[in-house]
Amino acid sequence: MPPYQPSSDWQFEIPTSGSKRLPPAARYVESLTHQGYGFEAAVADLVDNSIDAGAHNVVVSFLRDEERLVGLLVIDDGHGMNDEALDTAMTVGGRENYSETALGHFGAGLKAASLSHADSLTVISRTRKSPSTGRRWLTARAQDDFTCDIVDPGYCQDLVDRYDGLIQWHGTIVRWDRVRAFETVVAGQADRFLNDAIEKLETHLGLHLHRFLAREGFHMDIVVEDVRTRDELDHRGVEPIDPFGYRVPGRAGYPRTYTAPVEGVGDVALTAHVWPPKSPLVSFRGIGPLAERQGFYVYRNDRLVQAGGWNGTRSAEGHLALARIAVDLPGEPNDVFGLTVKKDGVTVTPAFARGLEQAVDGTGHAFGAYLQEAEATYREASRRATEPQRRAVLPAGKGIDPKLRRTLRDELPELEGEDPISFRWDTLPPDVFFELDREEREVRLNKEYRQVFNGGRRGGLNDAPVVKSMLYLMVNEIFQKERVRAVHTDNVALWNSVLVTAARCELAR
Repeated sequence: MPPYQPSSDWQFEIPTSGSKRLPPAARYVESLTHQGYGFEAAVADLVDNSIDAGAHNVVVSFLRDEERLVGLLVIDDGHGMNDEALDTAMTVGGRENYSETALGHFGAGLKAASLSHADSLTVISRTRKSPSTGRRWLTARAQDDFTCDIVDPGYCQDLVDRYDGLIQWHGTIVRWDRVRAFETVVAGQADRFLNDAIEKLETHLGLHLHRFLAREGFHMDIVVEDVRTRDELDHRGVEPIDPFGYRVPGRAGYPRTYTAPVEGVGDVALTAHVWPPKSPLVSFRGIGPLAERQGFYVYRNDRLVQAGGWNGTRSAEGHLALARIAVDLPGEPNDVFGLTVKKDGVTVTPAFARGLEQAVDGTGHAFGAYLQEAEATYREASRRATEPQRRAVLPAGKGIDPKLRRTLRDELPELEGEDPISFRWDTLPPDVFFELDREEREVRLNKEYRQVFNGGRRGGLNDAPVVKSMLYLMVNEIFQKERVRAVHTDNVALWNSVLVTAARCELAR
């Protein structure tokens, strides 16, 4: 290449004089710990990998040792990885060849999500044709020299065997140790921390992965495991939370699908919904402030990557709280839509806004008219007479089936900041069906009568949903009182007498 010569003309090509390799410094790993990943988004990124691996079952397990939270596992029955594939997965930016339908995108999610919250990341995996193998990143060592540890093969197999009910011939375990948030939990606060953390995680996963959870053959559970006894202290199945899951639309004629001609992409489908006003459903009110949940719900390969927002095309306002629009990103690469690294939002160019201005449905109905009708629906509802308000209740906790807990939250407003009511079976006198522990906010059921509700089957943590739901509604007010009055004590005695007699009648049948 000839030496550079100044020119009065603009240089459209930058002249170069050679090249050199500049690998990232080891401190680059430190930057991964400051990506701004929220806890729920980080776990969701790990579950994305499980889905990409073809998993049918995923378990997120909080590990507890008495009052200490000692770690977290994400376990799946996907196709697993051998040594070579695991080395690639543990390399920053190592995964380059994603399929068109993969949820992974940048090759940094596993490492960035994990090291944002834990000082130790271990991945153990096996395939049908290869033995269990493992790698571990320690933040401190990675920052020094990018050294990744090889996990002892014997331990790898032991951990896989521990979860052989889920991992049989193939699967993967992601293990977080020294989780920074867990180490801040003081004595006596583990139950409250876990309940709050699991509620938020259950909602986040249920929302962002609702299309997968709605399918047959894919299941996700969140459990709390005692690392010494291996007992499950809590178990919740994650249910889909469809942000468009209303029973009846808020306005006749919806949903409508509009087509927006977007320069550089082509036609983009916009499925516009109008929620029914004043809906109590969790999928409307329980996924965040309504002002933040109006607007575009953007999906990439069926994974929700943006839950609301107008992407600069307009400002959020209360009168548009009922407007939600589903958008599936085009499969082909383009310069209009850009996905954030954390998969928690989408950037768009002005071409998208111009496309919205021209968007119409098959009848010529304009997208702008949809916004006006969504706003009118909200205003009309505001002028109507106030609807009956149900009294707020204490939330339902452990021992209540997750589907039942979701229905209770849909139907009844919850008192914020309150510990939930939990249920467990215990040894009680024969003439007592249940007793209340107001200090622990717990309903204890007489395990002598447990078989009445399980038809001879072995009982589980969330069994007997009918009787538990009835008791939850009956005793909620009692738990809310500072002092228990005589009438409440008499009611509990009455209910016990009737329920014991009913249970004995059932046993005698």
